[in-house]
Amino acid sequence: MTRLTNTQPSDGGPDDAPEVRNRQARPEPLPLFNREFSQIEFYGRVLEEALDPTQPLLERLKFLSIFAENLDEFFMIRVSGLQETSASKVAELSPDGMGQVDQLKEIRARLLPLIEEHSRCLVADVLPALAGEGIRVVAYSTLSLPERQQLREYYKRQVHPVLTPQAVDQGHPFPYISNLSLNLGLMVEPLPEHGITRSLTGKVEPRFARVKLPPLVPRLVPVDESGTKFVLLEELIVANLESLFPRMRASACYAFRITRDADVDVREDEASDLLGMMEQTLRERRFGTAVRLEVSEAMPAEMRDYLAAELELGAEDVYSVEGPLNVRDLMQLYKLERPELKDAPFSPKLPAVFRGATDYFERIRERDVLVHHPYESFEAVTQFIDRAARDPDVAAIKICLYRTGQHSPIPQSLIEAAARGKQTTALVELKARFDEENNIEWAKRLEESGVHVVYGILGLKTHCKVALVVRREDGELRRYVHVATGNYNPVTANFYTDLGLFTSDEEIGADATDLFNFLTGFSRQKEYRRLLVSPTVLREKTLALIRRESEHARAGRPARIVVKINRLADTRVIAALYEASQAGVPIDLIVRGICMLRPGVPGLSENISVRSVVGRFLEHSRAYYFQNGGEEELYTGSADWMPRNFDRRVETVAPVNDERLKKYLKEVLLGAYLRDNVKARVLGTDGRYRPVEVAPDAERFNSQLFFMDAPAPE
Repeated sequence: MTRLTNTQPSDGGPDDAPEVRNRQARPEPLPLFNREFSQIEFYGRVLEEALDPTQPLLERLKFLSIFAENLDEFFMIRVSGLQETSASKVAELSPDGMGQVDQLKEIRARLLPLIEEHSRCLVADVLPALAGEGIRVVAYSTLSLPERQQLREYYKRQVHPVLTPQAVDQGHPFPYISNLSLNLGLMVEPLPEHGITRSLTGKVEPRFARVKLPPLVPRLVPVDESGTKFVLLEELIVANLESLFPRMRASACYAFRITRDADVDVREDEASDLLGMMEQTLRERRFGTAVRLEVSEAMPAEMRDYLAAELELGAEDVYSVEGPLNVRDLMQLYKLERPELKDAPFSPKLPAVFRGATDYFERIRERDVLVHHPYESFEAVTQFIDRAARDPDVAAIKICLYRTGQHSPIPQSLIEAAARGKQTTALVELKARFDEENNIEWAKRLEESGVHVVYGILGLKTHCKVALVVRREDGELRRYVHVATGNYNPVTANFYTDLGLFTSDEEIGADATDLFNFLTGFSRQKEYRRLLVSPTVLREKTLALIRRESEHARAGRPARIVVKINRLADTRVIAALYEASQAGVPIDLIVRGICMLRPGVPGLSENISVRSVVGRFLEHSRAYYFQNGGEEELYTGSADWMPRNFDRRVETVAPVNDERLKKYLKEVLLGAYLRDNVKARVLGTDGRYRPVEVAPDAERFNSQLFFMDAPAPE
């Protein structure tokens, strides 16, 4: 049987290539799915939730909004990167062997039907169905005279003062269009009775004008006191154009929106002040090059071509959309008090082990604690940090903050701890994409309050989720550690599924101390007792765990791998999984998004199954199971199996040693995802996801609903 190896450019560190080269003189290419196409498949899964007529209406609207937000980020980061490398004329193949130009063409071909279906679902399904429930977004032309008069007063008071029409002529160049802003394009010309403005040729010519919709004015304008009837802000502006262009003839207006490159490089090697560099980077992001132009389907070809030319975009970068642009604005409707149109409310409870506890540390000393969010309340984490801040026996608190949120109580607890004289350290990752501004603000506030703030390590993102509390007990210092899969963000903890492990294990505590010394000082720590840390040992340890299962299978010992992660794109890990499959190891992968591994290929990966679960909560937890000849090992932590997680991020994965918790992870958590036949979709050899095949009399099983009612880890 052929042993496949990777011939693509290394996605790892400097030690990647020798192992690949030495394994086989003439390696065969590694069968892989394209990363970008796999990402688009995930977006299709999100859209599928919006298309599902059994979903509550406002939840369908929510998924339409998430789909639109996903596409925005995809263009700002992934498409912009492909466009940049394509424009540089650098021949750079993806791991599956495609060039940038071919990828861009295929991306457009795959996105067009999804965008069309997204618009159709909104215009033909969701909005009419909401109207049937009394929530109406109506055309301005359908309003009665009193309603129009009332809205005209609203326009005068709330809208007109913040509008700035911008016309283009010899003295006024084409205006800067900000990223993701919604705009109206139209042609204007002076009425003859009010004088004539001529061009340099002496002819009277219409001029293009742009009106930006003010972001601080609600997109949905209430028509009456009921608060359930709305018109779109752009229609209200169009109805009052004469106030913007007096004594001018205005054409019809057409909405447009652009997406800009937001993947701005941070030149850390040139930065003496990383905080200042990140603030400069955020300013630069506003002026990234345009990568996508969205226009109303009704926009004339002449105006569409004019906009594309001014933005230096090709026809392939223009997307015509039926219905409203910027669907995310319509989430204003989700705030309405209509519980019957939403998922049933769910209130997570504090884990049983902490209920009524006056001393969290005593409970953690007794046994490790595993918390499963959002099914168990994130208060377990915020109270752990808050109690540590107030406990007179606590000497030090150290924590990694990647995305903590604007109103998180955790930074406030750190400020409290510093005020009480505790050694308080926060590693605030300034390079957390799209959270940079929030993290910069928190970094400044923490530092001003006496917290020792560290901004991370040169060339790396600190993505690990670790908190360390050092406490004086019986004349000695004892360490308590929290290792998590999710951010220290109480808002996202309500709709992200995540795991958090509390432990007082001495070796894990010693590892956490070494990890923070690495993060805050000049430590070059590479060896850890129990934790698996990148970029030092995580990849090699992961590969060793997979290969050990192969050895067990060849020797006839029990072997199995079950892994739940968000993304799988590391080619060395994929190659090891292929080899484990060839050795006879059954492998079940639960991968929410990108998966470049091709399952079910005879002679290669027929022992590998891949499934994705998309539902009410965003699947974000990570768990890793290895049967290990019967001596089972389980881990949890922050790392996906991606090149960036192994090589360009600091990640932490911790072993789960408590037999009760190991049983929960294996039988309850991973078992439930493998049983799911409602929200799960199975990845085929063609790269498409399909529903799980279910017999007519089989029980329907939704893993997320199960966890909402199932017993939590004890």
